[in-house]
Amino acid sequence: MATGGADISATIVNSLQEVKRRSGKSYSQIAEETGLTNVYVSQLLKRQAHLKPETAPKLKEALPDLTDAHLHDMMQVPPFRSYDPQIIQDPTVYRLNEAIMHFGGSIKEIINEEFGDGIMSAIDFYCSVDKIKGADGKDRVVVTLDGKYLPFSEQKTDDMMSRSRPQQK
Repeated sequence: MATGGADISATIVNSLQEVKRRSGKSYSQIAEETGLTNVYVSQLLKRQAHLKPETAPKLKEALPDLTDAHLHDMMQVPPFRSYDPQIIQDPTVYRLNEAIMHFGGSIKEIINEEFGDGIMSAIDFYCSVDKIKGADGKDRVVVTLDGKYLPFSEQKTDDMMSRSRPQQK
């Protein structure tokens, strides 16, 4: 059963998606007009990303039907980032998950080989989807995952901020 907050969030997302539908523009067109990636535009319009004040005028220009309430009261409030667990049942999402599961071990090994013991950030992260023609002339999907490298820390007591500060009494 949905909570009041979930109902409000769904209403906001539906409103934002309706503005996009009325514009007749694709995520890629909006991205080109705003200087954002197409995936980030989608995240903004699904309330999964935070609209920065300096980007709001560009988004308003690209989507004139966005209201001040959309731009300021809804989109500039840090979102509750989540996902619908049912999304894995969608064939596209399932295949993306399958690809990451299949290639994940090799990707991890190469990250460790090239960078050391660490991970790719999903916070300092860029993602885009592009369409290209393959060598055989058929359409191909290119998903770019561009994340900052984050090394794991050796956990030394002396480096632990909570222990290196004088204790409060």
